[in-house]
Parts: sequence; structure tokens; C-alpha cells
Amino acid sequence: MTLMIFFLMFIIESATEKLCPLRASIDVLEGEYFFLCYLESMQEHFQEEAYTINWYKENAGKQQLIKETHRIVSQMNFLEFWPAELSDSGNYSVTHSNGKQNFTIQKWTLNVLQRNKSSCFNKNHLTTEIKNAGTGHSLKCSDLSVNENDSVTWYKDCVNYENETERELDFKTLTVQHSGIYTCKILISHKGKIYHSTNTIKLLVEEDAPEAVISEIVGHNEEIETEIGKEEILNCTGFLSYYMQEDASLYWLINDKFPEKCTGIPENEPSICEEEFKRLQLGNKFYVTRLLRIKEVTEGDIHHNFTCMLQADGRTQIKIVKLKKRYARDLPVHIFTTGMVLAVLFPCVAVAVVFICVMFRVDLVLFYRHICRKDDTAGDGKEYDAFVSYLKDCVSPTEEEREFALKILPMILEENFGYKLCIFERDISPGGAVVDDIHSSIDKSRRLIIILSQNYVSDRAIYELESGLHKALVERKTKIILIEYMPISDYKFLPQSLSLLPSKRVVKWKKDKSLPLNSRFWKNLRYLMPAKPTKINTKGHYNNFDLGSEVTQPRTEGCDCNAVI
Repeated sequence: MTLMIFFLMFIIESATEKLCPLRASIDVLEGEYFFLCYLESMQEHFQEEAYTINWYKENAGKQQLIKETHRIVSQMNFLEFWPAELSDSGNYSVTHSNGKQNFTIQKWTLNVLQRNKSSCFNKNHLTTEIKNAGTGHSLKCSDLSVNENDSVTWYKDCVNYENETERELDFKTLTVQHSGIYTCKILISHKGKIYHSTNTIKLLVEEDAPEAVISEIVGHNEEIETEIGKEEILNCTGFLSYYMQEDASLYWLINDKFPEKCTGIPENEPSICEEEFKRLQLGNKFYVTRLLRIKEVTEGDIHHNFTCMLQADGRTQIKIVKLKKRYARDLPVHIFTTGMVLAVLFPCVAVAVVFICVMFRVDLVLFYRHICRKDDTAGDGKEYDAFVSYLKDCVSPTEEEREFALKILPMILEENFGYKLCIFERDISPGGAVVDDIHSSIDKSRRLIIILSQNYVSDRAIYELESGLHKALVERKTKIILIEYMPISDYKFLPQSLSLLPSKRVVKWKKDKSLPLNSRFWKNLRYLMPAKPTKINTKGHYNNFDLGSEVTQPRTEGCDCNAVI
């Protein structure tokens, strides 16, 4: 009951006391005089013999007591700003304290807006009033003055308006030319200084055009796709001018016959019925609607004309609705085209990927080994990466073959790619049995590199070679790599067991084409060698090496000139 009395007192006071801004959020321009105040009736509700009034401003989430300065003054139920500054923006409150409890009387949020130096007003600090031409109206200047004698000046679009000095600007008959932005400026004297306060109103004067007579049915003739046995609801809508809505009628016809009315009881509803007429007002227009409900669509309904009729102001407008069967639609052209393109594209992409993988298999594997730092040699107990077997002929005219086997091959594989080769003349101590040394060296090697030529195999070498092949093909301890140094047209001179090797383990030397380190020869050879992390320099060329140095002469003890190692 007490709260109700207080609320009524608050309403009455707000109606009679114009000075106090009661809005929760208030905008004011910087540099202008302004004040916050609360209604005295609100204070009287808390009236006691001893009390204090405190003003607070929120700072960092805490209520901070406002201390008076020459610019901010607390006077009775007013908190005055002489003038307001941008830093004054924030949340304010005023409390009543009796020493035991604090009661919050009122709260505000004050927004101090920056002044537009190129204009007499701020576009974010104005009110808008829209009026019709031919009517009378007056603009009122918000009363923020201290006394009635304060000077008032009116401006229209920042130009002094007809030397008006009254607090209200009266227009006996408004015209479109009166439209504009009006600013009233109040000059206030305080302690020998002049302060001001402004109020801006945007006035829009519109011609009072006569209302057009409107009655129109919504939509045009249409066909609705449906299915036999499905429920359909047909909508008939029109809109009317205000004065026409009483005499208007809206209804459905089925082949020029009126349908039955819907009962609202599902079990008693006819198969086709018309619902009640409904009216909705939006502004100065009325929307009218009536629904036709078809419980289950039949074959006969497909051939009916459902006619919506709107009658108003002596006019009749119609809209015809027809039902048609919904057939399975063909796939849209763009979807079909997209599907066909994808159906053709995917196999092509798959074939291209397979082709690339096959063509660049060696490059992909070498790249993978390099990135992953793969090492197949760790912990296998082998001492050498490959044992090199070649034609050892002390008087052979094919000096290039011996140079390739003894100098180029080890120099490239060992110095550039980090492999360790076993070459009989270089790595096997003399004096031992040749056959035993060969078997032991092959056992210690991960690969057996055979440099083929037409003169490779001699009668005495067959036994040693076949022993090595036995370890590679039967015991599967060593993999064989064949290097075809010279083109060979007929492999019949080789042992039959050698023909069991897959053709992909044959690498062909093509002289000048195979010289660069990044040539296909060296890539294929590295591909067949065990994976081993190494820092590869592929910019070299074996001609950069000193081939003029003496080639190690082969051991000839215990064997003739046609022996094979």
C-alpha cells in the first residue's frame, strides 16, 4: 500500500514539475549548463528529523561520493554542472541516509555528447516532430533556465529565425516550407559568467494527401501442385480502405457453387468446407481473409475451379485457383550437368593420380625417404650397403668400365649419398681364398651390385657368381642390383638363375645422359639401395672429380685375366 501511494505521488509530481529529467538515460552537449534533480515528493516520503542527501557517481564498478567543486554544485534536490564536460558521462545516483540505512532515491545514466564545432547542433541530440500541413503547432524550448528572465533565441538550420525570443515558437498554419531543424538557445548568468543551454527539434511538415480508395485481392490466378489423398488449404486474402471494410464480402465458389461451412468438429466436417471470414486492421487498412479447407484431394477436385471473390464498393474481383497432380520431376539440368561432369572428372583424376604415381614413383619414394629421414640400415648387423662385382680384366680394352666400377660409382654413392661400398681390390685384404672372401663380403652387404657387360662372365667366375645369386634368391639375405653398363642384346650368356630377377632391378647406364647426380640413373640406383638418411648434393656432376688420378689396379694373384669378382 505504501509503495502504491509513493508511486501515485511520483506520477502527480512528474506531471506538474517540468524541471526534473525523469528519464533513466539523458543526453547533454558538452559545454552546456545542465542539472540532475529528483522530485521533492520522493524526498518527503523518506522525511525524518535527521537525514542526509548524498550524490554518487559510479567509478570502476564502485559508487564514489561526489565532492562539490566550482563546476559541480549540489543544491537542495539539484546536482548542477557549470558546464557539463565529456568526463562527466557515467552512472549517477542520489541516496537518503538516516544514519542507519541508505535509501536510493533515483538513478540516471548521463551521456555527455561532443559538440559539433561546424554546426549549432549535434545530429544525435535532437527530437523529431512530424505534422501535417494546414494545421497549427508550436515548438517548445526545454526549460533548463534558472529564472524566467533568461534570454532565449531561436534558430532555423543554424540561422537566426525572425528574431524570435519567446520560449514557444508558434505556427498558426503549417506549410511544407516550415520544415527544418529548429534550435532554441537559452543564455544563463551564473556568478558573473554567461552559460548556455540548447534544445533542437527537427520539424517535418507533410502535405495532407487524401486517402486513396483501395480494394484489391492479393495474388493472381495460380495452379497448386498436390497429391491425391493429401489435405490442402486454399487462402483467399484482400485488403481494403478503412471506410470500405463494413460493406466488403469475401467468399469462395467451387464451379460457381457455394461450399459448405466448416463446423469445427473434425468428425462432422464435410470433405470441402469454407472457414469463417477474418478481419485484421493494420494502420488505416484492413486485411480480410477466408480459408477453403479440402480434407482429402480427389480426382474430381483436380478438374474443379476454386474461385476467390472479393466484393467492395460495387466492384468484384476474382482469383481462380486450380489443383494439378504432382509428377516426379526430372532432375534439374544444373544438377544433372554437375553430376555428369563429376562422373567423368573423378575417373580422369584417379587415372592421372595413378599415372603420376607410376611415372614418378622413384621421385616420390626418394622424397619420402628424405622428409622422413628413413633408415633401413639401423640394427641389421650388416657392414656394407653394397658389394660391387664387375669385369676384372688386367688387359681389358674396356678401361672405362673399370674406371666406372672403381672410381665413379664409389665416389658418387659414398661421398654424395653416404653409402658404404665393398670393393674387392680396395676393401679385402690380399692372401685369402677368393671364393671365401667373396661369400663373406656378400654376407656383410645389404645389396649385390653387378656391373654387366658382354665379357662379364668367364668359366672360372660362374661358380662364384652362382654362389652369390644363391644367397640373394634362395636365402634372401641380399638383394641384387644389375647395372647394364654396355647395351646387351642377348642375356643368354648369363646364368639362368640371374634371369629370375625382376626387370625393374636393372639400371641402365647411358653415358652422357647419366652424368648429372640428379639424372634418372642415379635416382633409380638410390631407389634400389637401402633407405639411408643423408644430406644430398644434387648439383654436382661426376666430371668435376679428378678422373686423371690413378685407378687402383686390380689384384690378379690366383686368377687369370678373365676372373670375375
